[in-house]
Amino acid sequence: MPDLPELAASFAAALHDAGIAVGPDRTRCFAQAITLLAPSTTRELRHCALTTLVSDREQIEPFDAVFREVFGGPADRGTRRGQPSDPPRSLPGTVPGADRKVTADGDGREGDAQPREVALPLAASPLDHLATRDFAALSAEELARLSEMMRTVALRTPTRPSRRRRPAPHGERVDLRRTLSVSRRTGGYPLRLRRFEPRTRPRDLVVLCDISGSMEPYARAMLQLLYCASRAARAEVFTFATRLTRLTPVFRRAGPYDALARAGRAAPDWSGGTRIADCLAEFNERFGRRGMARGAVVVIVSDGWDTGAPVDLTTHMARLSRVAYRVVWVNPRTASPRYRPLVGGMAAALPYCDAVVSAHSFAALDDFAAALSAPGRRR
Repeated sequence: MPDLPELAASFAAALHDAGIAVGPDRTRCFAQAITLLAPSTTRELRHCALTTLVSDREQIEPFDAVFREVFGGPADRGTRRGQPSDPPRSLPGTVPGADRKVTADGDGREGDAQPREVALPLAASPLDHLATRDFAALSAEELARLSEMMRTVALRTPTRPSRRRRPAPHGERVDLRRTLSVSRRTGGYPLRLRRFEPRTRPRDLVVLCDISGSMEPYARAMLQLLYCASRAARAEVFTFATRLTRLTPVFRRAGPYDALARAGRAAPDWSGGTRIADCLAEFNERFGRRGMARGAVVVIVSDGWDTGAPVDLTTHMARLSRVAYRVVWVNPRTASPRYRPLVGGMAAALPYCDAVVSAHSFAALDDFAAALSAPGRRR
């Protein structure tokens, strides 16, 4: 019998791969729906998924294609009104006779063919409980289960103007070349000015993840998330404890099941001591002003426990904040209401952070994603 978290996460990940943005909140809502309603056929399951995972009419067609591929059930599209009743075009893997048209409100109109109902024995399990549990309390099996769900988390950074440009009717700058070219049609008189605006692209994402002993349980979960992000976005991933290690080339060669193992072999200081200031100094020296950190969203994943002097961390954080567009600090300890960053490395770094989030559980990743996409104070 399929397990509920695996069912919800796998289908949400498939939708995400097809271009339909499905976040953790919608994934949990889908799991809640099939837990409460206990659909026994693919038709009923489709209603649950369509209601909870789709937010735009244009997403219905790709949703149906993914549903057929995953479940083989009736994502049906019948004949349209006023058109000949030609047999519908089927996609590879479509169940014969499973044709239905979906309206904007989610209701369906039956076509001439009756779709085949496929039984779905579902085993309900506490997805919400798993999603809200602290990463440090998860077993290896539970963390592996969450790795599928992490594929649905969209890590987006703010955009920045690029050197390339595109035509824009209301652009701030006049495209002199296009204006003169078009004016030849009117005897050389520029009757209408052609304008342009710069194209935009997402800002780079640079992540430095603490893999010291105190952060080891959280580092595994964050690296799994960052592996998924590095495969789909312009992301650079580093680890640090007593030395700085660049993991981006490792992740590009790794598969989803051996990414953590390869990361562990590439970082010999895994579960070692913590020298945040020294590692940050090395990063600034190699990748700072003229490197990947300039104009990027920089994320530091650490609890702030450093064996060095806080004044050193203050110096290097100040230098980084002048280069980066936005600095986000991820500290799982901040999830505790009793936590106060009064002393040590966290207190030294706090004035130079645009946001501090916990990201201590799958549910808390929503705040992490929001912190990445928020506008920064620096350009």
